Amino acid sequence: MAIQKVAVVGAGTMGNGIAHVFAQNGHPVTLIDTRQEFVDRGLSTITKNLDRQIKKEAITAEDRARTLRSITTALDLGAAADADLVIEAVTEDAGLKKEIFRKLDELCKPHAILASNTSSISITELAGVTRRAGQVIGMHFMNPVPMMKLVEVIRGIATTDETYRTIDELAKKLGKVPAVANDYPGFVSNRVLLPMINEAIYCVMEGVADKESIDTVMKLGMNHPMGPLTLADFIGLDVCLAIMEVLHEGLGDDKYRPCPLLRNMVRAGYLGRKSGRGFYSYEGA
Repeated sequence: MAIQKVAVVGAGTMGNGIAHVFAQNGHPVTLIDTRQEFVDRGLSTITKNLDRQIKKEAITAEDRARTLRSITTALDLGAAADADLVIEAVTEDAGLKKEIFRKLDELCKPHAILASNTSSISITELAGVTRRAGQVIGMHFMNPVPMMKLVEVIRGIATTDETYRTIDELAKKLGKVPAVANDYPGFVSNRVLLPMINEAIYCVMEGVADKESIDTVMKLGMNHPMGPLTLADFIGLDVCLAIMEVLHEGLGDDKYRPCPLLRNMVRAGYLGRKSGRGFYSYEGA
């Protein structure tokens, strides 16, 4: 099936990045959120990121203008009704996501594919609230979306081969590298990544080393571009906690138990870059 019109639900960090990439590759995109200030902020971020691309001579001013012309905004899910593909990119809340999928299933055309950018929540569970389970799939983009090549494509238990092939080919046309995963908690990316971050937090809590040393060991010793604690701040400690809870509940193994320090930091509102403080301070950043 040819994908032309795309709708993205959620104008936050991931949603505006996804809209940016699709619009830049010639797709008419509707960016949807619940409040005008959210979509305005999303468009502002897209514009700033396009300006950075111009400075790096990755695109031209004409490319920038064409991309922005391809994006419209809306405050109601009804705006997704004529889309061939809808990508949900809201917060990692299973109840909220399922409610969105129920509504999209009612609103969208019968041929439309419904995708989720979830980093850990079951695609099969989301598909189960629709009448088109074969057309539900995961498209887990990486942050920052315009820069990162990977798209983790997650097949639910009922996802059809046709749906998978359509999304696999589409990701390649976007200049991304798709990697397929089956529907298990955390998929591949976060089942491997988040326990490492969680263990680094345990190292802080237990006094094994300070945060700078832990990050330095992983950067210089393991050739990671970013230390796990810096990365946790970048992801958001609340998001890290939510993913660890999905892993712990879904796999039933205490090796996935969220570190108590992580829980306490989230309770304190130390969420990382977005709150100005996490393992490091970002005041004025």
